[in-house]
Amino acid sequence: MRIHNLYVDDKGESHFRDIEVDWVEERSGSKLSSRLPATGVIFRETSGDYDLDWHPAPRRQYIINLDGGVQITASDGEARIIGAGEVILVEDITGKGHLSKSVGGKMRHSIFVPIE
Repeated sequence: MRIHNLYVDDKGESHFRDIEVDWVEERSGSKLSSRLPATGVIFRETSGDYDLDWHPAPRRQYIINLDGGVQITASDGEARIIGAGEVILVEDITGKGHLSKSVGGKMRHSIFVPIE
């Protein structure tokens, strides 16, 4: 399973990379990862005309898209569409940050899982 990761380098530029989930257990036809730290759950509804200028993430957090998508552009110019059912770990809490905007004018529901 792949997770998108948006991180910042020592010069303040944000970049994407992919993280593969490590499976540590198999049971009843399922694979499980180890338990990861989290400090809460935030539910979010984002309008279909969402278009946010450059900003760093407010905290390290996983974002899980339930429906709709978001286009995120890192400060190095790479843009990715994070679709429904996909997960991104945002860690660019310093530096220039990233752009984010709705995809296709559709409202998006997502879950933020802070890990600070």
